[in-house]
Amino acid sequence: MAKKKLERFAEIATFPNVIQAPVYIGLGDHPIRGKWGAEMFGNEKAIILELGCGRGEYTLSLGTKYPDKNFIGIDIKGNRLWRGSKTAFETGMKNVAFLRIQIEQIEHFFSEGEIDEIWITFPDPQLKDRNEPKRLTSPQFLARYRKIMGEKGSLHLKTDNHQLFEYTLGTIGSLGLRLLKKIEDIHQNIETEEVLKVLTTYEKIFMRQGLPIYYLHFAF
Repeated sequence: MAKKKLERFAEIATFPNVIQAPVYIGLGDHPIRGKWGAEMFGNEKAIILELGCGRGEYTLSLGTKYPDKNFIGIDIKGNRLWRGSKTAFETGMKNVAFLRIQIEQIEHFFSEGEIDEIWITFPDPQLKDRNEPKRLTSPQFLARYRKIMGEKGSLHLKTDNHQLFEYTLGTIGSLGLRLLKKIEDIHQNIETEEVLKVLTTYEKIFMRQGLPIYYLHFAF
């Protein structure tokens, strides 16, 4: 397994649709900051992020469904990003890219207002009280997102974890954010949009276990 990972790390380093900066603390802003449209995609279309994208299944599906927008999958695990980036590269998807960083560093890679939308798909719920600042929908992370989105953007959360769902609802209320949609089981909701029916590997596992999939759409 270690040999396969090393091979994947070597291969992903050759992909033009991937930027890797897993250790970036204290290094200031990355040169790509504010230039994703021009330098990565060659256009100024809307940019949408998927945080904790894993193998990039959602990023790839969104890129296929919406060719008029640009998509960036973010994860720290290079072994996972290899799959999505390889698929995008080999199939010639020009509107999909990947970024290997710690999400805490996101402000160093995107400038103010550069991002239009964020998807958070099945994040680690970090349920222990002491880990609350690590939740991707905590006030600390939302403040980071707000800087790179401004007031124009909206966020989507898909999760199998009811506690994270309720926590995020509470955070939306306490921060005075706009709740646009709330669904407590998207696969039992006849009005579920097609974009929400895209299934990740983890989502398929959760569904086989009979777990409901929660969804929130909210905005600054």
